[in-house]
Amino acid sequence: SARCPARSSRTWFARAFAEPTDAQRLGWPAIAAGEHALIVAPTGSGKTLAAFLWGLNTLIEERLRGETATRLLYISPLKALNYDVERNLRGPLAGLVDAARRRGLELPELSVAVRTGDTPQRDRARMLRTPPDILITTPESLYLLLTSRGIEMMQQARTVIIDEIHAVAATKRGAHLALSLERLERATDGPLQRIGLSATQRPLSEIAHFLGGHDDDGTPRPVTIVDAGQRKELDLQVIVPVDDMADLANPGAPVMDDPLTLPGDGGTRKSI
Repeated sequence: SARCPARSSRTWFARAFAEPTDAQRLGWPAIAAGEHALIVAPTGSGKTLAAFLWGLNTLIEERLRGETATRLLYISPLKALNYDVERNLRGPLAGLVDAARRRGLELPELSVAVRTGDTPQRDRARMLRTPPDILITTPESLYLLLTSRGIEMMQQARTVIIDEIHAVAATKRGAHLALSLERLERATDGPLQRIGLSATQRPLSEIAHFLGGHDDDGTPRPVTIVDAGQRKELDLQVIVPVDDMADLANPGAPVMDDPLTLPGDGGTRKSI
């Protein structure tokens, strides 16, 4: 049934992790509701998996129901991070397949591809012939795809994840990416959900505004802000190595009530 993949996802997650992180626990309801979402959390908080897992589950459900394939797009301004994400996706994908097989289901294989400036021409041509289910790319490569035959790969995109969005929001690359996201919006033949991943950075409302962009009539698209940032409590103490910082030549001297008043000066304050 349509609920089977969701159960497989829960089974795999429960076996792999003790419990969801705050980014996952707070982010999944908004993502599941189809809302545009900005997930704010520090590095290592599981926000990338929070963005990906629901999309992977949706792709699997569609395959099992025999529906037309949709696609998931991941964009990072850091090219090296793209290859890390590709490797890190192998674990969840293999885990979902294993969890389903334990329940007697055969899950369809999901294809993953990386498209950057370093991608060989033969791999680029293969993507055009057989578009991947999950495409990992950079803002610049997305622009090139949207201005070439690659735009055909984008027509069935339903989810776009923008990682490290805080790193580009206020830059020229960010303005370029915002334009590409609007082109992507128009290239798809269905609704497009935007999910932004950000380190803790203020003001969050401005980053959310950048993520959502505007509808054709100029109305800002609503974005749910999921703030899972961890605020550290500081225990601050000021410790000095001597009793009287005004008398460094005599560290054992007693502390005076007013260190700027010298003995025998009649109470007159002098510069030290």
